[in-house]
Amino acid sequence: MNTMKTTDTAVSPTHMKVDALLAKMSLEEKIGQLAQISGAEFMPGPPAEETVRKMGAGSMLWLNNTQRFNELQKVAIEESPSGIPILFALDVIHGYRTIFPVPLALASSWDPNVAEQAQAIAAKEARAAGIHWTFGPMIDIARDARWGRIVEGAGEDPYLGSAMAAAQVRGFQGDDLADPEHVLACAKHFAGYGAADGGRDYDPVFLSEAQLRNVYLPPFQAAVDAGVATFMSAYMDLNNVPATSNRWLLRDVLREEWGFDGFIVSDAFGVGNLVIQGHARDGQEAALRALKAGLNMDMASSTYLGNLANLVQDGSLTVDEIDEMVRPILTLKFQMGLFENPYVDETLLDQVVARPEHRQAARLAAQRSMVLLRNEGNLLPLAKTLTNVAVIGPLADSMQATEGSWMVFGHQPAAVTVLQGVRAKLADGAVSYAPGPDINRDFPHPFGEFNLSERKPLQSPEDAEAAFHMAVATAQAADLVIMVMGENADMAGEFASRGSLNLPGRQEELLKAVHAMGKPVVLVLLNGRPLSISWAAANIPAILEAWEPGSEGGNAVADILFGDANPGGKLPVCFPRHGSHAPLYYARTLTHQPEHSPMYRSRYWDSPTTPLYPFGFGLSYTTFAIPDLQL
Repeated sequence: MNTMKTTDTAVSPTHMKVDALLAKMSLEEKIGQLAQISGAEFMPGPPAEETVRKMGAGSMLWLNNTQRFNELQKVAIEESPSGIPILFALDVIHGYRTIFPVPLALASSWDPNVAEQAQAIAAKEARAAGIHWTFGPMIDIARDARWGRIVEGAGEDPYLGSAMAAAQVRGFQGDDLADPEHVLACAKHFAGYGAADGGRDYDPVFLSEAQLRNVYLPPFQAAVDAGVATFMSAYMDLNNVPATSNRWLLRDVLREEWGFDGFIVSDAFGVGNLVIQGHARDGQEAALRALKAGLNMDMASSTYLGNLANLVQDGSLTVDEIDEMVRPILTLKFQMGLFENPYVDETLLDQVVARPEHRQAARLAAQRSMVLLRNEGNLLPLAKTLTNVAVIGPLADSMQATEGSWMVFGHQPAAVTVLQGVRAKLADGAVSYAPGPDINRDFPHPFGEFNLSERKPLQSPEDAEAAFHMAVATAQAADLVIMVMGENADMAGEFASRGSLNLPGRQEELLKAVHAMGKPVVLVLLNGRPLSISWAAANIPAILEAWEPGSEGGNAVADILFGDANPGGKLPVCFPRHGSHAPLYYARTLTHQPEHSPMYRSRYWDSPTTPLYPFGFGLSYTTFAIPDLQL
């Protein structure tokens, strides 16, 4: 159901309300509706109240405080010129308070119902907090595992990506935009962002129209067909034209071909960045190019606020063009019922997040998302009678790594870790633990400065060496070892592209040391992208890809390891043998001398070019046979 469409917009009550409101608004107020302003104290500029009181605001982001939402909304309703409510927006990517598996993991379920239910619960909690609009789903097709934001999407395949895109839109928005338990969804990043050169975030993208039409655009069209309310333009240049001011994308394809009638927001500072990208000489030209291309709302750069009035005054823009951009923003505010019910009950959130069915759904989603990559000798499932198990690894007791990247702004981690999940399955005293050396990024995450309380001091070389030996000794004293390895939460997501796909730090060295003891070893991976685990795939008998599984992740891992749940996830992306093999994906046309021909066994002479684990791969504990099969 496309909740944005009406049978006759010319006579719809909402259309008449919007017309009446536009007729009395000043140009300054209209420009205010085209601006998304920051509610965060760390951003420069005038206080949010000052802007809202003077000209209103289309939306506000980087704020997650229910009481503050009501305070600012009161200013908008009672003190701004036309009393237009604010849309409060936030990145609710895979859960608000109850954290679900990351979208790449949800796609591993190959079940759109799992993703829809997850985002419906995320919407219910976010709306109870006072949030109206989420910047999700991210539906960029990604075929290069080095790209950090692969974690936010559904992987490499446009058919699976389209199914997951539509499911998430349904989950976030429900059937009626006026439903107070749902939020507006935002299809992002339009379009081609996942094909950045070298997997480097923000770098240019060059795609033929055939590639766009066949691979990268279908999930976005599926989102439109599902009724998505808003779109977000991408940061990068697409074929040398920034997506933020790409008229072909925003007008020709999105509005004219697909009939989208919601509104489009830039990514953060995207309009102002047109100057950096060489597409505009200054902020005034940037504002002109973005608005002419069809971009309705400027996220946080204040380029519209500072320049649109001058562009109208000098004749570069008309008031009618401004009205065209404002209309869908006001329409959505009316459709959501914000003019009638602008405030949120500040006691509601605690009631909503306390519902046990939310945690139960998160645990089930995590179980459904995990992929069993190896199980030699049927090592798994483990017996619950084990009495001497070691859980080893830097992520084994990490709530941040378990919940994963792209947490809600201001979120406090509260996940069940793998260590806690395993201990809950076994008797007290049966499980020992050692983390081994810490793992860290070579270059710090720029968002880290906003979360200083969560940052650990860097481990000294001496402490790291001692931690390594302690982990080895702990494993040596155990009968079976569960190694929990992968990536920290800040190693995937935005600002988190990689040149290598190897296990960071000394993790593989530690894995080899424990394997050399001759004990049964299970490897659990917590990560936001495919990793190059060629050595482990040849030597470790049992490997479970758990991704970043969310609030109930540790319990779900333990459910799989001890046979209370059967792993059924399938990979939505190929696992390359080496990072240098990326981009790697299954849907390639056969060319001269296909691989495994008598003459050519590989495109490389030093390693196979086939994936370590192909798209769609995944084992289970079930065995079955198909006898007498004939073709």
